[in-house]
Amino acid sequence: MQRISLLLAGFAPAVVVGQQSAGTELWRVAATTLPLPPALATGGASVFWNPAQPIGPERAVLALEVIETAPSVGAAGALVSVRARLRPVGEVGLVYGRMSIGDLVRTSLSPDPDPGAIPYYTQMLGAHWGTVLAGTALGATLAYHDARLDVAGSNRWTLDVGVRRTFGDVVTLAATTHGFSRLATGDPTQDLYGGVELRVWHGPLWGSRGAVRGRYGIAAAHGYSADHQFGAGFELGSLFASDLVVAREGSYGQASWRAVAGMRVAVGRYRVSFARDFGVNDVGAAYRVGLEGRIP
Repeated sequence: MQRISLLLAGFAPAVVVGQQSAGTELWRVAATTLPLPPALATGGASVFWNPAQPIGPERAVLALEVIETAPSVGAAGALVSVRARLRPVGEVGLVYGRMSIGDLVRTSLSPDPDPGAIPYYTQMLGAHWGTVLAGTALGATLAYHDARLDVAGSNRWTLDVGVRRTFGDVVTLAATTHGFSRLATGDPTQDLYGGVELRVWHGPLWGSRGAVRGRYGIAAAHGYSADHQFGAGFELGSLFASDLVVAREGSYGQASWRAVAGMRVAVGRYRVSFARDFGVNDVGAAYRVGLEGRIP
């Protein structure tokens, strides 16, 4: 959220680091609504964060997630994914996302805004592939990105690869690139996500099977100090789940802490999710609402 404050202070710093970095910052704003480390995200449009997703028995999975930040930030967007099982290839699909900030007005020497708004957005369209080999989920997404800040724009291609492995439903390890376009450990336009999940309890509960999991995640290799996420999750079979993460966000300056909570409910072949970022540094909360449908 501290990086959001930088956006609020003015978008000139984003121009300095380039249009591509400015677009990536909008995706990081969207990531503040994730109630678990990005590398460990599953369900919904989580293929945007980690291409390596578990593959279930469904023939197809469709998902839509809508993101809305506080009025003081003015950012909003959506993620859409469509995935279908294609034997023996595995799973193929498309993912689309867009984030933008509105109400940016031009000013000169007059206190009144000049005519015309300042466009600030980023969007991407990608082709996804995933499979499971020897119990390990693998995935890749080839995507085209388009970003614009005022009159300047940029576009690029990225290729993200991810891996996820669960050992006996007790330990899960996951890692993925995000926005990867070149070999570099200090590029502000891309991230390297990692995560580990440990089941700390499981057993019968209210006629179903309950489980409690602890999580740790990291986002690094982006040109400033790493982000660290510490979280926990509770599951009640496949019907209900709740998640909480406390993140220490790295920055070019002083680091900050924030918390995100979320829940997921299954109703038949549909799954509804909701998450809320509580905000820091007097920046209001951000929200994410998702709907996922599965075709058997």
